[in-house]
Amino acid sequence: MPRAVREQQMLDAAVRTFGQRGYRAASMDEIAELAGVSKPLVYLYLNSKEQLFSACIRREAAALVAAVRGAAGGTSVPPVPADRQLWDGLTAFFTHTAERPDGWAVLHSQARTQGEPFAAEVAAMREEIVSFVTTLIAEAARSAHGDPSLPEREVAGLAQALVGAAESLAGWANVEDSVSAKEAAATLMNFAWAGLGGLMEGRRWVPSPVPAPLPVPSSSL
Repeated sequence: MPRAVREQQMLDAAVRTFGQRGYRAASMDEIAELAGVSKPLVYLYLNSKEQLFSACIRREAAALVAAVRGAAGGTSVPPVPADRQLWDGLTAFFTHTAERPDGWAVLHSQARTQGEPFAAEVAAMREEIVSFVTTLIAEAARSAHGDPSLPEREVAGLAQALVGAAESLAGWANVEDSVSAKEAAATLMNFAWAGLGGLMEGRRWVPSPVPAPLPVPSSSL
């Protein structure tokens, strides 16, 4: 079997084991057994448990980013509106995380809790997605006003909030088997894009006034 094919076979087994058992509990013995190879062969190809886990993170992160960018590329002519690009990207995100729950567990649950360098690799993937969403929000503001009316810092904050909400919603959707990727994407669009639409039209949330306290009646003697 070609080395590249054998390596992917090992990574498939490792992602499944790390995703279901956790990084600490997973053993090279069970990964080798699941892959149908000897443990020395796993070490020959991927050197150590740490390097195997890093390879899993890089592969799953690249696959997720490619799925989102591929769905929401916005390269068609005429160009696709920013909200449609975001909708397509979110749908691809939720579809991908549902189809590869072990890979999502590696990225979202395992890598972030195991310290460096694993957390840094996931952070790099997340920043790439945040940067992409930031661009979409800025483009939507330009479409609405003819210029980027939202401050750059505010756009970046909105993108961070949107990506964080998508990550949390993916975990919920994977537990709730009845929730489809399109339903999860629609939930987030209804929650987030409606609010963004108000911002782009100049309507901002302000705190409701606090009612004045009722006068305390004086006690009669």
